[in-house]
Amino acid sequence: MSPYASGASEIALALAVVKTLVLIVGGIITYFAFKAYRRTRQRALGYLTLGFGLVTLGFFLAGMLYELLNVHLSTGILLESLLVLAGFLVIAYSLYVQ
Repeated sequence: MSPYASGASEIALALAVVKTLVLIVGGIITYFAFKAYRRTRQRALGYLTLGFGLVTLGFFLAGMLYELLNVHLSTGILLESLLVLAGFLVIAYSLYVQ
């Protein structure tokens, strides 16, 4: 076995762990933002919830598409970047609306 193969599999495992942690932490943040929105019914918190959800989904989705659905990695990264961009735009908007 090539020493490069071992390093690549370790990086793939580390990436899977980090992506899973991003999903968990992002999900928790999104959940608490949603709870705050339900409690207050403030439109800004609703947008904030949506924004965090999109960012979390974007960070998680690229690796999942590549691993599970055999989508080309660059296509997955493009989709990830678009979702993160959309999420950040919604978060920025949530800070603007009253």
